[in-house]
Amino acid sequence: MAYLSLVGAGPGDPELITLKAVNVIRQADVILYDALVNEALLTYAKPGAVVKFVGKRYGCHSLSQQEINHLIVSYARSHGHVVRLKGGDPFVFGRATEEIAAAKGAGIPVQVIPGISSALAAPAGQMIPLTSRGMTESFWVTTGTTLTGEISADIDLAARSTATVIILMAMSKLEAIMDIFAGYGKSNLPVAIIQNSSTDREKVVTGTVKDIVFKAQHAGMSNPAVIVVGKVVELKDMAGTVQQLIDRHEER
Repeated sequence: MAYLSLVGAGPGDPELITLKAVNVIRQADVILYDALVNEALLTYAKPGAVVKFVGKRYGCHSLSQQEINHLIVSYARSHGHVVRLKGGDPFVFGRATEEIAAAKGAGIPVQVIPGISSALAAPAGQMIPLTSRGMTESFWVTTGTTLTGEISADIDLAARSTATVIILMAMSKLEAIMDIFAGYGKSNLPVAIIQNSSTDREKVVTGTVKDIVFKAQHAGMSNPAVIVVGKVVELKDMAGTVQQLIDRHEER
């Protein structure tokens, strides 16, 4: 039976995927996976399943979205159950709505299996809470650039707020984005950049709005990365101190 499952693969660590997602991958006749998917998850594919890379990255697109939509429909009709395996969560900047529209337009049923977004997992992995009582009451998650390549207007709105701001797909616009925050008198606001979160290639740089660009360049930071702007970044070192105390206690 022709069927499409949009499955969230999580932030990178192959253990940070739901049991339901693993079970759906095991049932798939075809798996179309993204660049940010840990390929260790492909070992769950059943023998004989078609496994195809359809990843897109900034400046290096393997297939257009239209071509991916066409593959989904054609494979569903010829093979049956297609799993579209996406990094993070399918509905967080995953262009899932376009793929759902293509499938439903062809009369193909669709289900969505949520995943853990890097917007949440990357800060958590560094002991950075997105909210903290008495410090931050909300958080924004926004893309760095729009469809046209311009900086999202939402970043300007977010920079005016007291919320923690999580920005994805924004390293190419980092300096301009930090200028927006600085323009609202937030040059000393803490910033963390987390690259390849939850993997063995993870890199982290912390600083402030006024110096994070220099620090990121010096460390060679690049996409895929999550940018966290807000007072809660200060809690990263505090959380580390607490964890050290816990570890010492357990060693005794």
